[in-house]
Amino acid sequence: MIEVSNLSVDLGEFVLRNVTLSIQEGEYFIILGPTGAGKTVLLESIAGLYPIKSGGIWLRGKEVTRVEPEKRKMSIVYQDHVLFPHLSVRDNILFGLRMNKAGAEEQKERLTWVAELLGIDSLLHRRPDTLSGGEKQKVALARAIVTRPELLLVDEPLSALDPETRESVQQELRQLHRVLGITILHVTHDFEEAISLGHRIAVIGEGRLMQVGTPEEIFRHPNSEFVARFSMTRNIFLGKAERKAGGDTVFKVDGTDFIIAAEEDGMHHASIRPEDILISSEPLRSSARNCFPGTITEILDKGSTLHVRVKIPPELSCLVTRHSFEEMGLEVGKKVYVTFKASSFHLFD
Repeated sequence: MIEVSNLSVDLGEFVLRNVTLSIQEGEYFIILGPTGAGKTVLLESIAGLYPIKSGGIWLRGKEVTRVEPEKRKMSIVYQDHVLFPHLSVRDNILFGLRMNKAGAEEQKERLTWVAELLGIDSLLHRRPDTLSGGEKQKVALARAIVTRPELLLVDEPLSALDPETRESVQQELRQLHRVLGITILHVTHDFEEAISLGHRIAVIGEGRLMQVGTPEEIFRHPNSEFVARFSMTRNIFLGKAERKAGGDTVFKVDGTDFIIAAEEDGMHHASIRPEDILISSEPLRSSARNCFPGTITEILDKGSTLHVRVKIPPELSCLVTRHSFEEMGLEVGKKVYVTFKASSFHLFD
């Protein structure tokens, strides 16, 4: 569907370097990264809004690297909606069709179709300044898809919304993708949003493509410290892996030997997700091969969940539910046990 090959864009203050991506027909593809990473620059370069220094962009086998934006059959939705304040919702939605000189009957049919699809029939007569944030985002989506683009580009569409509205618009995006089967390229800095919506994720940092994979691959198997930290792995260590005569591999950190499910030797980084570590008041009877005593050094309250740091050494960040936290009476200074499987450790260079 979309092929991006060795794409570089030089904006003076920021440079996007040698990005190569392949996005499949009908895929919901996420570009994920922190603020200033180059996510929007990549999105707008694909849309044709920036001059390309080197590399190329292909849409369904046709090179569009230097094709005018309006001829690329793409629509873009921004975080701030960019609705025309002097036009009604109806006229905002029809703007692209009128620019393309669509006939009156076609305009009517497509307006009816998209208004029903997004449930905004009752908003058509209103002006943008009378709409809520969620309603404005739905209108922006309607305006983008009414022209039936081959690729829908969405740039941080949920970041300016309150949590309840964000969840509602996220559901709308999921439904649009399911009903229309349209290819969507979605930019976000929110890892939970990326996991919820994306078939695959491209992580970008400092103008470079860091890793591409399924949510599970990015979440469980980061290929670098950057990706591990950005995906909130929290537990990242530099240590030495050694294969023992009995067949086990241990990972040595701060004088502690962790049993891991890997066949590696030498210095590596390793990560283990907080939710993969169990905290208990007594040693657990389980098949998990790692169980260590430790002392709670810090508790970070996140509402329904809490991050509890336990020093073995090293220090491990563990995720517990509010119920478990209260049931065990966890507090700083308490002696506990941490337990986790050998397969929970992931090594990377």
